[in-house]
Formats: sequence, structure tokens, C-alpha cells
Amino acid sequence: MASELQTQPASAQSLQNYTFPRNRLRLTQMDGNKIPLVLIACGSFSPITYLHLRMFELGADFAKFNSDFEVMGGYFSPVSDAYKKAGLASAQHRLRMCELGAEQSSWLMVDPWEAVQTEYVPTAQVLDHFEHEINEVLGGAEKPDGTRVKCRILLLAGADLIQTMSTPGVWSDKDLDHILGRYGAFVVERTGTDIDEALQNLQPWKDNLYVIAQLIQNDISSTKIRLFLRREMSVQYLIPAPVIEYIEANGLYEEENVDSKAKAKEKEAPAEGASSSKS
Repeated sequence: MASELQTQPASAQSLQNYTFPRNRLRLTQMDGNKIPLVLIACGSFSPITYLHLRMFELGADFAKFNSDFEVMGGYFSPVSDAYKKAGLASAQHRLRMCELGAEQSSWLMVDPWEAVQTEYVPTAQVLDHFEHEINEVLGGAEKPDGTRVKCRILLLAGADLIQTMSTPGVWSDKDLDHILGRYGAFVVERTGTDIDEALQNLQPWKDNLYVIAQLIQNDISSTKIRLFLRREMSVQYLIPAPVIEYIEANGLYEEENVDSKAKAKEKEAPAEGASSSKS
């Protein structure tokens, strides 16, 4: 796996030309007494919203004021098309929207590795990928005294996702132990999710779970955004303006099939071929 500075956008990459993005990853610590931390958000991001972005900022504030961590970078890792979830735009579209959403950030990046896979990749394997790239390939972080240490890799997740982990039968015990035992998670409170209930069956890993309060409640969700778009309602100030422009330019989320312009072209193609063959 290549690990030099990213040479092309995540949305233009494939399995064949994949390069791990590190253009905003800081590998030199400012405080040698802190633990270097990299936050990873896994999900559909169809589309990315301001809440997704705010979760990273909430995580950074929590690390700064309430922990022994020093944030070195953050990554969006969108799922691949093999996930086949309702409302899922193509991986290329979702990668590009994440790039547009994070373009003003000085420390957030979009990693296309998971998204370009031909099969679904479990979250545990995604975290292993970041562990490998950051701590094995890049050698972790350098302390002010010149010594090198491994970065802590943590999942950044909403309480709604963590609640599914607490629901029997949804996640395997092996994956839970791998994700929460080996890595851990920053858990951001979400409106409508009881955090105590979400954590009740995850007590074996409680020391690796860091609960982050939303001081300003935000319940924006991609599902609601898609619903607004299908109803031709405004989503201004709910998602980044460049993302709105991209959605409009590509005709995304106008119908249940997400990419209505592409579907329309697919339907037109056979008719055009039949017509030309007769002439």
C-alpha cells in the first residue's frame, strides 16, 4: 500500500491506484505527555451532513479538554457499494461529497480504501487498515524528544450506532471485542438515543468508550436530507453548500433510486441503440 502524500482525489481512486491520504495527518506531536490520536468515522455519508463534520469537532474538543489524547488527524471512511443500503449513492459520488464537505478543514481527510472494495468490509477490518497504514507503514507519531510512538486509532460514532452494538445479535462478539477492545470509540450523544441504554450491554469495554455530550443538540441525518430533497425542500444550511451544488449537478436523491440522472441515461441507451440500428 502506498503511503506518500496523496496525489489525486479520493473520488478518482480505485483499488489499482489507491494511495493512503496523509496530506493533513500530523505525525509530529506538540505535547510529549499526550497520546497521539486519530479518529475514524465509518458510515454511508449519503450525503455527508454538518452533523458528521461537527462530530469530529466535538471529538477534538473532548480530546483537548477531557482526555490525555492529542488529535493528529481524522478520516471519513465511506462504505463500499456492496453495502447495498437504501438511499446509497454510488461510492464515487459519496467520496466526492465527503471531499467537498471536508475541504475547508485543516485536519480531516477522506480515505477511499473501504469505498472502492468490491465486497463489504467489516468495521473491524477498516480500523485494522488504519492501524497498518498509520502505525506500521508511516511509523506512528514522533514525540518532541524524537522518539516514536504508535497513534491510538479510535472509532468516532454516534450513540445510535453504538446502540446497535448493544443490541443482541446485530454484531458478533468477535467484532465487538476487536472494535471496542483493541481500539475503542468516541461516542457522540444523539437526539432520540438513550446513551445509558446504548451502553448497557457494552460494559466489558467501558474503559475504551468515551461519551461526548452534544451541548448544542443537532439531529440532522442523511435520511432526513434525502427526504427533503425528494420533496424538493431546501437543505440549505443543513449540509455544506458545495455538497448541495454537487447533488443538484448530478441529480442525486431526486427519487428513491438516488442517482436519477444516471438511471435515466441507462434507460435511454437501449432505445437510442435500437433507433440507430434501424436507420
